[in-house]
Amino acid sequence: MRRSFALVTSLALIAALVAVTAGSAFSAGSAATIKTRSTSLGKVLVDGKGRTIYLFEKDKTKKSTCSGACATNWPPVTTSGKPKAAGGVNAAKLSTTKRSDGTTQVTYNGHPLYLFVADKNKPGSVKGQGIDAFGAEWYVMGTNGKKIEKEGS
Repeated sequence: MRRSFALVTSLALIAALVAVTAGSAFSAGSAATIKTRSTSLGKVLVDGKGRTIYLFEKDKTKKSTCSGACATNWPPVTTSGKPKAAGGVNAAKLSTTKRSDGTTQVTYNGHPLYLFVADKNKPGSVKGQGIDAFGAEWYVMGTNGKKIEKEGS
């Protein structure tokens, strides 16, 4: 009897420790950093890991129109805090919007921001430039908050 009480008590303590650790990991979160990088298309916005950021022309407002298979191919740039500007990014143009799944997506100059899976997380890759998919075209974004339309090299 004493052994099972000790076992139950130990399991309860472990469960409490896991819950506290998980809770602090989720609540701590980190804010997305948006910065710039020179690419074959010029100076573009990138995330904190140097991955190229795109805008979707179908997004006519701050609200994203990309979900499901679209968001699988064009993952939204999300944040768990106020996004941070670095390296030539205008902090006044950075904002956020709530997605239909409840996550918070970063916006710049009113455009929701996305990555592209075919860039394979390779900093400087711009393989999504000019692609027409999911109902509109995708473009890298310049520091002015507008699409860059030229072709990559």
